[in-house]
Amino acid sequence: MSVKTLLKLTRLFKLPEHPFNTQAAGGTTYAEWEYERAEGGLSLFAPWYAPGDILFRKEVLDLGCGAGGKGVWYAEKYGSRVTGIDREERYAEEAEAFAMRKRVDQAPQTSGSWDPFSLDQTIRGSFRFLTADAADTGLPAESFDTIIMSDAFEHLADPEAVLIECGRLLKPGGRIFISFPPYGHPWGEHLTDLIGIPYVQLFFSEADMTAAYARLAEYLPADRHPNGAERVAFRFTKDADGTLRNTY
Repeated sequence: MSVKTLLKLTRLFKLPEHPFNTQAAGGTTYAEWEYERAEGGLSLFAPWYAPGDILFRKEVLDLGCGAGGKGVWYAEKYGSRVTGIDREERYAEEAEAFAMRKRVDQAPQTSGSWDPFSLDQTIRGSFRFLTADAADTGLPAESFDTIIMSDAFEHLADPEAVLIECGRLLKPGGRIFISFPPYGHPWGEHLTDLIGIPYVQLFFSEADMTAAYARLAEYLPADRHPNGAERVAFRFTKDADGTLRNTY
């Protein structure tokens, strides 16, 4: 099928909810969007692990944290000390501002061991954002009780290297929790902010989907954030011959 056919079909399908579009319409920010979905992401590990088993008062690494919304929720609700890592430096300002707004931007002021029967201790944890490569974080070995990769694993360029780094960072007995939509998911192509056709990746080539997405992005208002150019730059890499390649 052709790019022209794909563009015609996009008119027949309503776009699913996507943070790019809610943000552009003046709705929730990306951090808020993540925050609202943090609990649902943890439910994927039930009945084997409850959220408290994963998070309560633990040192947590949120790997591929985006704008930090989920990590802030972990800190706020379960008293975790969360380090959020993402390679996209542009998320830092939003993540740090959101942590400050939720009052988890500073380490807890309590000291000593946790006493579940004391009313004098705060459960509120802390969140910090770091820009780093998931395969080479530069963090000390055996630093974390829990590592969470929520909707991040499918974007890794070298999954094996990242898993090796996670093994280095986990404390003895620590656990890693990974969840992501597979490519066979209805929205597995990750272009749903502009292409709302479910399972589109099963019927069109990657080249056609890339070309169609870039064409649709051209029609977005320049003053919208993220605008078309920002979205294309986020999802695609331009080869030496000018060809766009989906590296997201």
